[in-house]
Amino acid sequence: CWVAEHAADAADCEVHDEGDEWAQIAVQGPGAPELLARFFGPEWLDIPPFRVRQADFQGAQVMVSSTGYTGERGGEVYVPNEAALPLWRALMARGADLDPKPIGLGARDTLRLEYKYCLYGNDIDETTNPYEAGLGWTVKLRHDFIGRDAIAPVKAAGPSRKLVGIKLKDKGVPRHGYPLVGPKGEPIGTVTSGTMSPSLGEPIGLGYVATAFAEVGTAIGVDIRGRVRAAEVVETPFVRKDS
Repeated sequence: CWVAEHAADAADCEVHDEGDEWAQIAVQGPGAPELLARFFGPEWLDIPPFRVRQADFQGAQVMVSSTGYTGERGGEVYVPNEAALPLWRALMARGADLDPKPIGLGARDTLRLEYKYCLYGNDIDETTNPYEAGLGWTVKLRHDFIGRDAIAPVKAAGPSRKLVGIKLKDKGVPRHGYPLVGPKGEPIGTVTSGTMSPSLGEPIGLGYVATAFAEVGTAIGVDIRGRVRAAEVVETPFVRKDS
């Protein structure tokens, strides 16, 4: 593990991986703040994003964060494994009047893509940097951190490629790994994520393109199994959800 690798250099640091001891339940959507407030207090009706609170559920210590991966309002509850099923059942029962629906990773993946949330392993990984992924706001170069010396020159020079939103104008769906081409058929990048958007009824995707092709409105093509389909670089997020 990356953390353990770097912690090994610190004599006063011990790392314990608790990943298998915890479950996470994401409560997302217009009714999510109300449901969270019923369990964890009225502050969850309007708590700012990126806050974390400790709470109690039937004697189990849980963590509740005002974060999510859907673009909707809500939060995420981190709960010990033994309390996960009771909490799930309680959320569904106590929120019955809010009409909660269980969803899986497939639904979450389309929601995060519509809002241009990056998926590690697709849109970002160890070969990408925050500035080309549109995540430069997360980097504070005034602080000292592992990788700072490598990332600072990228900001100074500007990225050679950028992660952009794509809409197909032809039939087809852009999928991970499909080549992106310019007006002359020249290779300019690769699709990293794509789907048929349930909200828009249109095929959308994300992909890295050479910076010269990253401007909104640029006509590009997606090579789908040997046939180039017309596409366009568009503004993101594709869908603006509740804030």
